[in-house]
Amino acid sequence: MTVVHEMEIRVRYQETDGQRRVHHANFLTYFEMGRTEMLRSHGHSYRDFEDAGLFMVVSDARLSYRAPAEYDDLLLLRTRVEKIGAAHIKHAYEVIRGTQIIVTGETTVVCVDPEGKVRRLPDWMLG
Repeated sequence: MTVVHEMEIRVRYQETDGQRRVHHANFLTYFEMGRTEMLRSHGHSYRDFEDAGLFMVVSDARLSYRAPAEYDDLLLLRTRVEKIGAAHIKHAYEVIRGTQIIVTGETTVVCVDPEGKVRRLPDWMLG
């Protein structure tokens, strides 16, 4: 699996607060979009996980805000795989406006079954 994925995000009005700035929680949504689209760019979807009886749950999330993003900004989201373990994936993110990195972050997602028991990642993700 390629370890870096990039996508553009245009900030929508409903993602902003009273000052037209992106509400901080929406960056976690952007990170999820990055993970999902990275997976899709490799011929799989999150639905593939669910159809196999697996789920990816966030076990850790960290964000660092350097500058605000505002309504109608065009952002570049760079998602990078930092580490793949037997049952987890650690991602790193950069949200960039123009040439400025405005948000950085990391998440760890863990593969679980419908009962929440940790399961091994599918072989196609480990290879």
